[in-house]
Amino acid sequence: MEKLLTAAEDDFLYAQIAGRIEKQIKQNLLKSGDKLPSVRALSLEQGISISTSYKAYVELENMGMIEARPKSGYYVKFSPARLTHAPEAKPPTQKIAQASVTDMITLVYQNMDEDSVIRLSRSSPPLGMIPMAKLNKSMMESIRKSPSGNINYENLQGNISLRRQVAKNAFNWGGNITEDDVVTTQGCMEALIFCLRALTSPGDTIAIESPTYFGIFNIMLSLDLKVLEIPVKPDTGIDLDYLTQAINEVDIKVCLFVTNFSNPVGSCMPDEKKQQLVTLLAGKKIPLIEDDIYGEIYFGKSRPRTCKSYDKDGWVLLCSSVSKSIAPGYRVGWCIPGRFKDQIINIKMMHTISSATPTQAAIGHFFETGRYDLHMRNLRKALYTQSLRYTQAIATYFPPGTKISRPQGGYALWVELDKHINAFELYQLAIAQNISIAPGQIFSTDARFTNFIRISFGLTFDDVVEHSLKVLGNLVESLR
Repeated sequence: MEKLLTAAEDDFLYAQIAGRIEKQIKQNLLKSGDKLPSVRALSLEQGISISTSYKAYVELENMGMIEARPKSGYYVKFSPARLTHAPEAKPPTQKIAQASVTDMITLVYQNMDEDSVIRLSRSSPPLGMIPMAKLNKSMMESIRKSPSGNINYENLQGNISLRRQVAKNAFNWGGNITEDDVVTTQGCMEALIFCLRALTSPGDTIAIESPTYFGIFNIMLSLDLKVLEIPVKPDTGIDLDYLTQAINEVDIKVCLFVTNFSNPVGSCMPDEKKQQLVTLLAGKKIPLIEDDIYGEIYFGKSRPRTCKSYDKDGWVLLCSSVSKSIAPGYRVGWCIPGRFKDQIINIKMMHTISSATPTQAAIGHFFETGRYDLHMRNLRKALYTQSLRYTQAIATYFPPGTKISRPQGGYALWVELDKHINAFELYQLAIAQNISIAPGQIFSTDARFTNFIRISFGLTFDDVVEHSLKVLGNLVESLR
């Protein structure tokens, strides 16, 4: 007779069994086409209920790891052996350069609001993954709780409830801060701009990752800053040896890095390297602006730490927002600027005076009620599944030799194509088919990633997305 389990025990068991099978598939111990034990056989082997066995297989099937064949059973579907190697890092061809890809960026993103376009180029959650009903409820509840109905100017430093929740949530990444350490902003991009305005003057040189998010280039241009690009390794993030040498040769004013799940490569710096980076820069009195907008989008068991968690003297300015996790349109972000808090507050006072009260209060309430934690658990699980489904489709439909990154968080796959393929030419062919991708050229100032593309897996994987990836694979083949 089967033992009756609580819902929590059953969830733990099936997730544990699914995880072990997933690991064997990824290690190629179980290969594509291998037949798995029947549901009943798995139940007997593992000493679990048939219901738990079935749930484990359904979980793996949803992830695209296995498939059910009628009247035959379950078989391994996912093939990590086909993924070959991760894309390679490319050192910059010149050390200091001004951004020169603005027109290309504008062209790629001018059609992002067209409903007919399959947006494989946008790294953000689709509407179906945003908890609109609960957000609306938090908005209304926060308005009712406010004596002014949230129509007054907000505190200059930001909504106290939101700042308190940000400080509380910092425990997850090793932070030890209070609400007084936090300054709210209108999105992460504004936080980055405030930090750069506070720390730099026109003509200064800023070290950034390469490749990196193209929006950074526009900020540098608007502030008349020079760029020093530091190569990124797909597995461990920025090349610390390269950075160390560059610091000795170039007068670097500030570093701006995405240490957790960088865009577009998806790399996550190991904790020890983050600590080394903080020690290196603090010793040189070089501030580090840490863009941690993807830090909460992790696929592992725990959230990765931040450089800020190793910051003893306030040289790290951490910036983040809810744009990639809850509500892009709310424009709620924040900065934890350490020793530079007064400068950041002065910059904010000159530019915006106050952030929007209703949205800050709503997000603060969303955190406070526990809705955020529940939503993020569901979002991470969905994105991890989608990353596997997208990876499998690319490995199936793109030509042999295609290299695909293996991110452990974030939204993006960094795909290296045949060296003779021009990614922008591929973009032009794809957009004619209503498929939008991000060509590699827009992720560096000298457009050197000519045979790379970024494919984002934010869109829910369905027949339309799979067909689009198949079409894209055929276009790649036609350009070889």
